[in-house]
Amino acid sequence: MIGEKISKIRSLLIASHFGPTVIVVTTSFILSVTQFPAASAAKIALAIFAGQLVIGWSNDLIDLPLDQAAGRESKPLVAGKITPSFLKRCIAAALIAATILSLLSPLGIKGTLVHLLGMLSATLYNIRLKSTVLSPIPYVISFGAMPWAIYLSKSETPPLWLYLGFALFAVAFHFLNVIKDLQWDLNQGVMGLPQRIGRNRSVGVAVILVALAILDLLLLR
Repeated sequence: MIGEKISKIRSLLIASHFGPTVIVVTTSFILSVTQFPAASAAKIALAIFAGQLVIGWSNDLIDLPLDQAAGRESKPLVAGKITPSFLKRCIAAALIAATILSLLSPLGIKGTLVHLLGMLSATLYNIRLKSTVLSPIPYVISFGAMPWAIYLSKSETPPLWLYLGFALFAVAFHFLNVIKDLQWDLNQGVMGLPQRIGRNRSVGVAVILVALAILDLLLLR
């Protein structure tokens, strides 16, 4: 019984896209601790973590037919380690938790609304936008939402360099992250902007965006 529970927890962490989730949550804590005490920053990071679970789990649930067709046994849903119905219940619980934790954290109502906007944008990416030329837009909105949520909770506006840097690095990640599954995406008709311009151009765009992000940090900060 204990082993089964541990296996489910491990599967849920994998389905959450755990690596990117850790990066996002850690970044949210580092940014929050510049505005709030560490304990308050941890509350914000916990709310962000719950939101990331919603995004990651919904991605795997929506992509299940494509992942099954591609034989991606590393995906817990494809491998049968968790069921779609179980994951749907987990998504609902995570969404409720993300909302409540946000409201109870220093984010307050304004920050919570921005956090939910970021989650909605990422979910729309999962549902539809990742297969369109508009695929980078949710990255701009969702990652840009983080500094806005934190600063608005103090009735302040984040500096231009901060949210611009978030957006540039996020979109660069989008173009690089697609490369590893580029051929699978093309075969399955997932035609976001990186897939449309191809591997080499995607790398080129990512390099330019990272360079612009670094200039942003050096010149505008």
